[in-house]
Amino acid sequence: MCGRYAITTPPQAMRDLYRYMAQPNFPPRYNVAPTQPVPIVRMNGAAREFALVRWGLIPSWAKEMPQSLLINARADTVADKPSFRGAFRHRRCLMPADGFYEWKEMGKGAKQPFFIRRRDRAPFAMAALWDNWMSADGSEIETCAVVTTEANATLAPVHHRMPVILASDDFDLWLDPAATPKELAALMVPAPDDLLEAIPVSQAVNRVANDGPHLTDPFLMPLDATPPKKKEKLADNRQADLF
Repeated sequence: MCGRYAITTPPQAMRDLYRYMAQPNFPPRYNVAPTQPVPIVRMNGAAREFALVRWGLIPSWAKEMPQSLLINARADTVADKPSFRGAFRHRRCLMPADGFYEWKEMGKGAKQPFFIRRRDRAPFAMAALWDNWMSADGSEIETCAVVTTEANATLAPVHHRMPVILASDDFDLWLDPAATPKELAALMVPAPDDLLEAIPVSQAVNRVANDGPHLTDPFLMPLDATPPKKKEKLADNRQADLF
């Protein structure tokens, strides 16, 4: 958690909300997966900056690309865990989203996907970290991870964790390089119970290649549903760009 999400807010509306100067043009995406390029908002000097980075953090000190994808960072250990503590101190960012997916165990190995969104359908920002890694051949890659916390009462029946969702009034503090650990800890809490809703959707979202608004249509799996024969691998670096 969080392993898939959606970005559907039009470019100009996203630019107005996050107050960056760039004017990127991109289509809506309903099934964004790890290792794909994803948009973040970070500080560049005194101004906010839009950037595309790879989802799956690689610490700057790593000698080689990790075999396990670091797509999430736990709020309770992010300040101390070697993989994240440098980025947490110096390279925090926002990950714009319109919703994210979570899966609930239904028995017999089958899982019911849920699309999680704000009740008012407004976009939101997930707290995140970014880092810059250089490979042995000198090529550089910027990467990110979502910060997660315990699930609130709305999401707990689906999954025990959720991304940290920041109120717009807290964007500046999360991005402030001078913010203290105590101030940041106060932000890394579950979202209010009445902020989000969980919509059951079809297993079509399980395939990375599937995209489109139909993925968020309500669909409740039958009680006798069986799991897929094999689990699809996550996206890799060869996959088409997000935008």
